[in-house]
Amino acid sequence: MSPMHRRIGLAAVAVTVPAALVFTGVGVGQASDHLPSSSDVRHTHSAHKAAAASGLDDPAKKEIAMKLVSSAENSSLDWRAQFKYIEDIGDGRGYTAGIIGFCSGTGDMLELVEYYTQQKPGNVLAKYLPALRDVDGTDSHDGLDPNFTKDWKKAAADKAFQDAQEHERDRVYFNPAVKQGKDDGVGALGQFIYYDAIVMHGPGNSKYSFGGIRKTALSKAKSPAQGGNETTYLNAFLDARKEAMKSEEAHSDTSRVDTEQRKFLNEKNFDLAPPLKWKVYGDPYEINS
Repeated sequence: MSPMHRRIGLAAVAVTVPAALVFTGVGVGQASDHLPSSSDVRHTHSAHKAAAASGLDDPAKKEIAMKLVSSAENSSLDWRAQFKYIEDIGDGRGYTAGIIGFCSGTGDMLELVEYYTQQKPGNVLAKYLPALRDVDGTDSHDGLDPNFTKDWKKAAADKAFQDAQEHERDRVYFNPAVKQGKDDGVGALGQFIYYDAIVMHGPGNSKYSFGGIRKTALSKAKSPAQGGNETTYLNAFLDARKEAMKSEEAHSDTSRVDTEQRKFLNEKNFDLAPPLKWKVYGDPYEINS
């Protein structure tokens, strides 16, 4: 879990995101004695395209999501430059590292290095597995210092380790967030709001984890899947998210909600379609189509 903003004051730049979207459709069955009109076919096809476009797992949308998170976590839209990132930011979670802020104290860094070692035995980080198991749940560096940060950066140049980081990001955070968002009937923006929350607060059902935040939101408003209004529900989720953020000093700056996610919601950009303009910690960013 990446707990807080890590680098302040880096310049933001406009970035062009690939405009091509990949659409997928599913067949719609009709009774054999009814042939739809051409207008019916066009309407159905358009509806399927709109539904496909709303998924954050669309490659172009996913790229946007990675950049949005990186703007808050690293003050940069270049999320791929963060494979090598590692530091202890003093939040009680030990080392925070990589593209999604894997932490030595929360278990996800351990799982990442275990997966990397399965894919590439004998890698430069494999020797730290015993230490990572020992420090799990603490902020300790025992068995990691003095060379762990240097070896992490060395591993980050390895494509296998980059792939491992993306695999674990998707398995633990991105895929569950998108699935839950689709189940709750929210579009790409809502799925991103879920993803950003699970990245910071982690999966689980405690009060201030992702599951707890969602439970609080559902106590205030119905999800679209329950027949509720998407704007009302997502505002309730963001209210609960802010409460969770303010419960911990490391999260107390809520600009990623106030001047990013809430801004997109107020604009009713449920599909998270560029051009996008936002601020985090007062720094302006944009993604252009």
